[in-house]
Amino acid sequence: MTGAEATTRVATGADGSRAGGTLLLGVRHHGPGSARAVRAALDAARPGAVLVEGPPEADLLVRLAADEGMRPPVALLAHVVDEPGRSAFWPLAEFSPEWVAIRWAVERDVPVRFIDLPAAHSLARTEGVADETGGRGGPGAFEEEPGRSGEPGASDTPQEPDTPQEPDGPEGPDGSDGPEGPDGPEEPDGPEGPDRPEGPAGGEDAVRIDPIAVLAETAGYDDPERWWEDVVEHRGAGGDAFAPFEAVSDAMEALREVYGDGGHSRDLVREAHMRLQVRAAQKEFGADHVAVVCGAWHVPALRRKVTVAADRALLKGLPKVKAEMTWVPWTHRRLSRASGYGAGITSPGWYGHLFAAADRPVERWMTKVAGLLRDEGRLVSSAHVIEAVRLADTLAAMRGRPLAGLSETTDAVRAVMCEGSDVPLALVHDRLVVGDVLGEVPESAPAVPLQRDLTRAQRTLRLKPEALEREMELDLRKETNAARSTLLHRLRLLGVDWGRPAPSRGSTGTFRETWRLRWEPELSVRVAEAGVWGTTVLGAATAKASADAVGAAGLADVTALAERCLLAELPEALPVVMRVLADRAALDADVGHLAQALPALVRSLRYGDVRGTDTGALGEVALGLAERVFVGLPGACTGLDADAALEMRGRVDAVHQAVGLLGEFRAGHAEEPPAAPGGDGAHGIRARWSSVLRVLARRETVAGVVRGRCVRLLLDGGELADEEAARLMGLALSRGSEPAEGAAWIEGFVGGGSGGGMLLVHDERLLGLVDDWLSGVSDDAFTDVLPLLRRTFSAYEPGVRRTLGELVRRGAAGARPAPGGGGVPGFAEEIDTTRADAVVPTVRLLLGTADTDRDADTDSGAGTGTGTGTGTGTGTGTGTGTGAHTENGDLVGVAG
Repeated sequence: MTGAEATTRVATGADGSRAGGTLLLGVRHHGPGSARAVRAALDAARPGAVLVEGPPEADLLVRLAADEGMRPPVALLAHVVDEPGRSAFWPLAEFSPEWVAIRWAVERDVPVRFIDLPAAHSLARTEGVADETGGRGGPGAFEEEPGRSGEPGASDTPQEPDTPQEPDGPEGPDGSDGPEGPDGPEEPDGPEGPDRPEGPAGGEDAVRIDPIAVLAETAGYDDPERWWEDVVEHRGAGGDAFAPFEAVSDAMEALREVYGDGGHSRDLVREAHMRLQVRAAQKEFGADHVAVVCGAWHVPALRRKVTVAADRALLKGLPKVKAEMTWVPWTHRRLSRASGYGAGITSPGWYGHLFAAADRPVERWMTKVAGLLRDEGRLVSSAHVIEAVRLADTLAAMRGRPLAGLSETTDAVRAVMCEGSDVPLALVHDRLVVGDVLGEVPESAPAVPLQRDLTRAQRTLRLKPEALEREMELDLRKETNAARSTLLHRLRLLGVDWGRPAPSRGSTGTFRETWRLRWEPELSVRVAEAGVWGTTVLGAATAKASADAVGAAGLADVTALAERCLLAELPEALPVVMRVLADRAALDADVGHLAQALPALVRSLRYGDVRGTDTGALGEVALGLAERVFVGLPGACTGLDADAALEMRGRVDAVHQAVGLLGEFRAGHAEEPPAAPGGDGAHGIRARWSSVLRVLARRETVAGVVRGRCVRLLLDGGELADEEAARLMGLALSRGSEPAEGAAWIEGFVGGGSGGGMLLVHDERLLGLVDDWLSGVSDDAFTDVLPLLRRTFSAYEPGVRRTLGELVRRGAAGARPAPGGGGVPGFAEEIDTTRADAVVPTVRLLLGTADTDRDADTDSGAGTGTGTGTGTGTGTGTGTGTGAHTENGDLVGVAG
């Protein structure tokens, strides 16, 4: 049979035959058309047993598919008992043909068995997470695999997470290219699966054909997806229920005659195991009472007459491990090809809609799109929906398609509802075309003890896992919110990143946290992996933190771990961490390491107040670290190259902030640890740090960027007079200094996003020094310092840069006053009270105190004023006040 004949048979249907009386239903992964055809064929044949391509270990779990708590998308998860990280997924959606077959059987109490190579063999061949699905999700296995999604893939190999990705290649039509690995990159188009050892032919480097692409090209289509939609997904109901499968089977037969195994050599082993399982079922139930649902690529192999001895010879000596299997929730997003899922599809949300919409799918889809856009604040009316449907149908007719597909509906939505913009269209694609549906599994499904404890905690704290990312703000002063924060921090310690901390809006206090939550299917694997540390979240986090402390590589790692233990409220792990911290701090003589470790340790002290944790031991260690940093920092800041100097500047900033927090902690605790030598509490440690900054600011051997930053920190803290700061800048920018060193000093003083631009705007002396120094730099030296200056000034806001440029321009024209005289360029000598009063009502309105302040003025003072309006202020108090009228006649009074 030629390729053209095969294509014609798929498009029109044809009479076919069974393999020895057994019904072979070759399907495409996650295809709603295939799913509907499977249901119709099973209703017509009424088999006594249903065999599905998948791991036989799932036979004991298949009855859970009928549980009310089971809601697809879900996945079978297999993992090695002693190494949970070595795992594989077999995803199933509501519109997956395999799921439809399973549900049909369990609802009618018909035996269901999986016939693919066992996961025990698949996982023995891989290291890391695997992906048991077929390529292109087409007529193939339902496992998530490293192959390309969309067409009926032909293999089922779990993906090794650390192996390099293979270039896109065509998979077999069954889409059975192996389970997906949550941790590793899936091979974009590799159709083989974990269950297939390499065979003698084809080999790993063989060119792999894409069956759907070959058939589509033969039919004159340049898009395999569109061809599949036209001939299968949009196929009308009625007619011979078996014709579609017979046509697809004949097409795959023709392709395998031409291409052999199509480069999928591992399929030979998998197909040998399938044939043995089919023979066993035929013997038990009778050949005429067995239906097989598998990837269409495998159907010709199952038809082929092969001896039992030959099949057993292929399976002999396969490696094996002890594996466990369970059901886990899955998401539409992880079914998409964009996620890297080999058997994925481009539009799981669209396919789910096609499967669920019994009639008028285009009209119902446009209604969904309109609802989404309305929720996002866009003006979409019923007229938009009607016009979009008409346009989609017209486009389908013009393109010769039997029904408007995703491309037509997308073009119509863009033109009618999105007014030609791709921005709202991207939202439609993300929310509807792909979707964020998260499946559910019943509590009766097997699970590790840690997973059950996590599920109980989620239910108690009302934290439901969701596939759509959402932001959650927690006020830790509330008991439930504090417990939620503790759970999320413990999970992060265990490597289960369900939630990630995010910056809090409008608050920098320790009593408020913001999290971004999103549940991904691979987190189930992380929970299984973390189960080796304990049976509860608290116990596992405690054991993991203690082990991490002992194995930490550096002092900074231990201090960061101490902070995380406080956030996670692990009182039993904290003593172990503190003991390791004290030992490491005593032995580490590197000032850079100490300076890097101090900020995290000091931040930890802040959590004691809101979380009720005793931080006395942490305070003692922090004071000891701070003192050692003070002593060693001057020597560590000398002899540094440019990169090391920039790194040291960052550490000086971090230590400065840490000292401020440490001072606040000591000032706020009556029972505080002993003061550092030479100090008395909060004032003492800050005074010690100020003296260190003075030494660094005046020592010429210290890198310029560090000296400039120290001067700036002293100036901001009120520890250095303006005149002294100007003197130090003058010395650093004198003609006796190298231009590069002067530029580095400027970068340290006004660079690094520290508000230095506004400092220059408001202090004409400092701006004048910088301008005079820059004007005196030679042409050759200017070229050398230009990158440093650009890096410094490019960090300023555009408005600040414009103001500085205007001030310098005025100064060049003689408008800038000499240092020490006059005022700041561009500003008056005194405040213009009339202009200032005019904005007071607006400021009060912004602050929400307009009514309160007006009442206060009326009650407590008497004011009079003149203006364009009229008004008086009276009061019964004895105080005096002044008043002024604004432009609209409102009285503004300031009581004395």
